[in-house]
Amino acid sequence: MGKQAEAHIVWDWNGTLFHDNDAIIGATNAAFAELGLEPITLERYRAMYCVPVPKFYERLMGRLPTQDEWLVMDDTFHRYYAEHRTGCGLTAGVPALLAGWEAAGRSQSLLSMYVHEELVPLVRGFGIEPHFLRVDGRTGPSGGSKAEYMVRHLAALGGVEPARVVVIGDAVDDATAALRVGAGAVLYTGGSHSRASLEAAGVPVVDSLEEAVEEAGRIAA
Repeated sequence: MGKQAEAHIVWDWNGTLFHDNDAIIGATNAAFAELGLEPITLERYRAMYCVPVPKFYERLMGRLPTQDEWLVMDDTFHRYYAEHRTGCGLTAGVPALLAGWEAAGRSQSLLSMYVHEELVPLVRGFGIEPHFLRVDGRTGPSGGSKAEYMVRHLAALGGVEPARVVVIGDAVDDATAALRVGAGAVLYTGGSHSRASLEAAGVPVVDSLEEAVEEAGRIAA
């Protein structure tokens, strides 16, 4: 049986393979400060976060941001994040997990809503790009959902059967995107969502990426 006929993981990046919680919270609070809003803690962020991002801001502001407010907040977030992501690294154990999955004859790819032209050199810089069949980031405007990107990602992979695909991410949106293409999903509590909010997605929820990989193997078997 060919490599692509085996189980395939589609990895999320931010908050999953890339442990960037500090940069995300700092960037969010920098965006809030532009509108005179109070800063939030990581715990509150995890409890409230959702996509599309303007809906998240609505939860915190009590109303949707205006178009002008959204543009200011979005620009501030990305500028701050770009400055502070350099202090972040891979989640513990990631290189070994990627290598182990590949050594077992299984395939994997990476799909992120982080902008593609910045994602690729970042992944390459950590030396893990060769483990992935594809690395795809966001090419359109920010603030959207991952589902349409997932459809295109699997189509571009070619020969990967959705029923043998498991998406591993840290957000409910990852599970929604998996459902859209008929794939399985495992959600990881170390990123942007609280365990309670992740469990509402109705898919396995785990506290480590090691557990996520084990669960992915069972789901795709």
